[in-house]
Amino acid sequence: MPSVELTLGSVKGVARSDHEVYLGIPFAQPPTGQGRFRPPRPVEPWQGERSAEQFAAACPQGQHPIPGMAASGPRDEDCLYLNVFTPRADSEKRPVLVWIHGGGFMLGSGSELLYDGGRLAQRGDVVVVSIHYRLAALGYACLGEAGRLWGASANLGQLDQIEALRWVREHIGQFGGDADNVTVFGESAGSAAVGTLLAMPAAAGLFHKAIMQSGVGSAQGFETASRFGESLLARLAVESGDETAVIGLDADAIVSAAIDLSEATGFRLGPVVDGVTLLKTPMQANAEGSSADIPLLIGTNRDEQKLFNVSSARPDLNDGELCSTVAEFMDVPASRAAEVVASFKRSRLEAGLPCQNVDILDAIQTVVRFREPTDRFAAEHAQHQPKTYQYLFTYPSPARGGSLGSCHALEMPFVFGTLDAPTQDRFAGTGETVQTLSMHMMDAWIAFARSGNPNHPGLALWPAFDGSTRSTMIFDRRCEVVNDPFSDERQVIQTDG
Repeated sequence: MPSVELTLGSVKGVARSDHEVYLGIPFAQPPTGQGRFRPPRPVEPWQGERSAEQFAAACPQGQHPIPGMAASGPRDEDCLYLNVFTPRADSEKRPVLVWIHGGGFMLGSGSELLYDGGRLAQRGDVVVVSIHYRLAALGYACLGEAGRLWGASANLGQLDQIEALRWVREHIGQFGGDADNVTVFGESAGSAAVGTLLAMPAAAGLFHKAIMQSGVGSAQGFETASRFGESLLARLAVESGDETAVIGLDADAIVSAAIDLSEATGFRLGPVVDGVTLLKTPMQANAEGSSADIPLLIGTNRDEQKLFNVSSARPDLNDGELCSTVAEFMDVPASRAAEVVASFKRSRLEAGLPCQNVDILDAIQTVVRFREPTDRFAAEHAQHQPKTYQYLFTYPSPARGGSLGSCHALEMPFVFGTLDAPTQDRFAGTGETVQTLSMHMMDAWIAFARSGNPNHPGLALWPAFDGSTRSTMIFDRRCEVVNDPFSDERQVIQTDG
C-alpha cells in the first residue's frame, strides 16, 4: 500500500492499476461540540500512520427523490474530510483540480463514485481532490447578531471549502501536486460555491483557475438569513444567543427542522452577505472584477430544468396554462409572458427540438435560472479576464425515452470519465460516441487546469468568450463552436434582467 508522510502524520492509501488514492483525510478538526456553527479549525497532527483507504462520512442531510442527489454513504457531523487521486505521490508538480459537489447546499457528498477522480488523474497527469463540507443548517444557517456574540458564523460551508484549499496549499505537494496551480471546479450548488469563493476575500490566492458547471451563485441578505436562523432555533426551543443550548441540540434534529422550515417558508439555505466573510453577492463582485486574475471556464446544459420537472405522469399544458405559469414564474404581466413563450417556440422549432408546451416551460425555466445568469457572469468576467471560456452541453440523455434531454447534472460522468458509475449507463448512455464525448470534455478540463486554456487537438478552435461574439463550445455528438447559441432566448429573457 502506498504511504505519504505529511507534517501532520503519515497516511496509507490504495494503489490502483494506474494511480493512487488516499481517502477520508481530515483537513480540519471535527466541527462538533464547541466547533458547531463556528469557522473550521486547522486539523491537528496525529500519531503513527493513518488509514486513508475508505471514504469518510458526509454531513448530516435529508433525502431526495432524485437518485444521486443525497449522500449514499454514512453521515456524521464530523465530516470535514477530503480525498486525493494522483498518478503517483512523488515530487512532480502536477496541476491540481479541487472538486466541490452540488446538492443545493443541502445534500450530497464528495465521495460518490460519480466523482471518482482517478480517470481524470490518470488521463491528464493531474491531481484531483474531492472534499466534504458542512451542508444545510449546519453549514449555512445564520444565527444573527446574537449568535455572533459567541462565535457563530454564516457561510460555514464556504469557510470549510477555504480551509480545504488551505490544506491543499500546505500538503498537496506530497501527493505530486503543484500548490501554485490549483483549479476549483463544481457543479450546481458546487458551481455556485465556486462563484462565491471568487467573491470571498479569504479565498484569494488559494486557487488560480475556476470551472463553473450549471450555477453562478447568489446570496441572501444578513437580516433575512438571520430571521430564518432564529426561527429555526425557535422551532427547536432554544435561542440563538444561548451557546450551550445550541451546542446541545441533536445534529439530525437541526437538519430536519431546517428542511421543514424551508418547505414552509420557501427560504433556501445558502451563502449569506454577512459583511464579514462575504461582502457582496457573487454576481456583484464578479462584475466589479474581484476575481480578474482568475481564468474561468463556465457553462450550462441546454435542458437543465428537465431533471426537476420530468414525470411519467406529467400532463401537457394548454396555451393559457403555459402563459399563466410563465407569468407567475417570471413575475411579469400576461402579455410579457406571451411574448416570451412565442419567442421560445420559434427558437425551439428552428432548432428542431421538442415543442410541446411543457418543453417550452422547461426551456424558459432553464434559461431564466441557469443559462442567462451564466451568460451574464461570463460576459462580465470577460471584461476583466481574457481567459474566459463558455460551453453549452447539448447531448441528450437516453433515459426515460429521451424526455430528460440535456438535463441538469448530465455532463458530470463525461467530465470525470465515470460513465461506468452506477446508473450512468442508462442516464448518460454507452458506446463509442459517448466515450469520445467524454474524452473531449476530460481533455478540455485538463487543458484548462494546466494552462487556463481548454483547447486541445480533439476539438475545433475554441475562442475565448466576450460579450459581442459570445463564442460557445457546444458539447454533443459533434463538438463545435457556435457564436451566441439560442440568442433569441437569451435576449428575450435579458429584456427583464
